[in-house]
Amino acid sequence: MVVLTVFDFIGSLHPVLVHLPIGILLLGCFFQLLTSHKRFAIVQSTIPLIYLLGAIGAVFSSISGYMLSQSEDYDPTIVNIHQWLGISVAAVSLTLYFIYKVVLKKIWRQLMAVSLAILITLAGHYGGTLTHGSDYLTAALKSEQRKEAIPIIANVQEAVVYSDIVQPLLQNRCYSCHGSEKQKGKLRLDTRDFMLKGGEEGVALVPGNVEESEMIRRLLLPVSNEYHMPPKEKPQLTEKEVKLLEWWIRSGADIHKKVGDFPQQDDVADILLDLEQEVETDQTVEPSSMLSQEVPEADASVIEELRQEGVVLLPIVNNSNYLSASFVTAEVTTDLLEKLVLLKRQLVYLDLSYASIDDEAIAVAANFDNLLRINLSNTAISDAGLQYLSKLKHLKYINLVRTKVTAQGVIALKNMPDLKNVYLYESAVDKKDSSALNEALGMVNIDFGGYEVPTLMSDTSEVKIP
Repeated sequence: MVVLTVFDFIGSLHPVLVHLPIGILLLGCFFQLLTSHKRFAIVQSTIPLIYLLGAIGAVFSSISGYMLSQSEDYDPTIVNIHQWLGISVAAVSLTLYFIYKVVLKKIWRQLMAVSLAILITLAGHYGGTLTHGSDYLTAALKSEQRKEAIPIIANVQEAVVYSDIVQPLLQNRCYSCHGSEKQKGKLRLDTRDFMLKGGEEGVALVPGNVEESEMIRRLLLPVSNEYHMPPKEKPQLTEKEVKLLEWWIRSGADIHKKVGDFPQQDDVADILLDLEQEVETDQTVEPSSMLSQEVPEADASVIEELRQEGVVLLPIVNNSNYLSASFVTAEVTTDLLEKLVLLKRQLVYLDLSYASIDDEAIAVAANFDNLLRINLSNTAISDAGLQYLSKLKHLKYINLVRTKVTAQGVIALKNMPDLKNVYLYESAVDKKDSSALNEALGMVNIDFGGYEVPTLMSDTSEVKIP
């Protein structure tokens, strides 16, 4: 154990030891080139000593670097290249010292000095790649501002939670230490399987259990705590980004489901809506004040009766009395919706997508005074049905994808104070009416969808985990 501790300690000195020979040897190379001019001949006598000191430092750096590579997990290919370049630097500098006094033409000394400088540069580059990632040279050029971890998403409800939100977040905040090129603590976070496998400190991801997921525990530690991740000198996750990770894990950490497939408590829904905002606008989404108000617990007998009829009723967040309702196996009828009215104080999310309903049923749904989100995609709702919904003063989100509503019907929603997003992909609303809609609805985001991602030659269809 003591031997291993000493071994690890010497390895940890590598970042300190490696910079000294770099400076010394580059100085020797510079002096070597200066001697091509007679007026700098005075420095020639110092060059052998410089090479010797640099070579000794390079040897110790190579030894400590080897020990470091054994104590931490790095990309073996890059480690191998960096290691042999470092050994080459030590070998060439020693060679230069021993042959310096041998009768050797000045041009050959200078060529060897240039070669040594190139080797030092390449070894330093691969060392930087191991420490900071393969894009460390260009990262600062991409933006002078703090890079957003999650890109703007055109239609967040259709986004795949893992690939469009979680993966970009981890890539920008975690992969530099826990990706394919470097695995501190033997932990990789670049695939779900690696997260499930975990590292030296335990399992990083426990689907459905935020408290047992080590990655969340580390994120929530104070930044000053030595076990907090990311390290305090690295860009930190925002509170909203941590909430999104918690939401994904609590919902089962599925890698295929879309945002719209998961229940969304109000704070998460607002964060998700923020991801849709256009880069060039200053539009923000205010949290709903309605959810800060307490409501009584729903009647258990009513909930049980509705569940017996196939209605899926779930709390939007643990220990909350607010509910979401969807109809997976139940046939949506006006009578069933009227029973749901008994829960109108608690109901905030309603999913009626693909239901065989008409405007009469929508009139019943308009009784859900506290409704924040309603999904009416692929239903028979018409402009008349939208008139009923315009009475819902807390409604923020309406999904009208593949419905027969027209621009005139959507404009009727203009007086809804909290409305933020209306989705109209493949509806009867023509895109040419977008200007009129934007003028009438002001800051409401009108989304016509239809986004396409081009297939690139570099795209792959199979992922293999080593």
